[in-house]
Amino acid sequence: MKYDLILAGVGGQGILSMAYMLDKACLGAGLSFKQAEVHGMAQRGGAVQSHLRISDREIHSDLIPLGAAEMILSVEPLEAGRYLPYLSATGRVISSAAPVKNIPDYPPEQQVLDLVLGMQGALLVDSVLIAKAVGNSKAQNTIMLGAASPFLPLSAQHIKDAIAEVFTPKGEAIRDLNLRAFDLGRACTLFQEEQRAAGVAPRDFFEASKTR
Repeated sequence: MKYDLILAGVGGQGILSMAYMLDKACLGAGLSFKQAEVHGMAQRGGAVQSHLRISDREIHSDLIPLGAAEMILSVEPLEAGRYLPYLSATGRVISSAAPVKNIPDYPPEQQVLDLVLGMQGALLVDSVLIAKAVGNSKAQNTIMLGAASPFLPLSAQHIKDAIAEVFTPKGEAIRDLNLRAFDLGRACTLFQEEQRAAGVAPRDFFEASKTR
């Protein structure tokens, strides 16, 4: 088994924390992993990405080749498009629908969302809305982990155990908030997949959800 994942977003969104939690989940599951990241010198708002390779055998390189990633998981929609050349022929893109307009020439929001929805296996998640529901805007990274979890080679419980381990030192309330964020992100994806199976395209689902 081999699974290559690219995590993407901008500084301040907890991308490297997502990678750390997945690393811990891999350890709990007894899987091998290698991780490499490149980021804008930790500058808030700068592009951040991490290559994460998961396998049940030895991994020789920590960098994902072009056309090999099973998933691009992004907490910022424009950043999802940056790494599209890495996506495999059977891969998928899961992204937050919430733009972070960190550059002066950021494209029109609808254009960015249309770009993501046109990508292979695309799912958009309103992580801002879900974060408001759990009561913490910083929980968007655990929401997106939940959104990706149905497709990862890790059980939901292994990921939740890793989330609990990371957040328990910050108090039970923060731990439980992030576990709920994970569950809601996962539920969002599972519902969208049910809709897809029923013939509702992700674009139609997302457009309909905006009117509610």
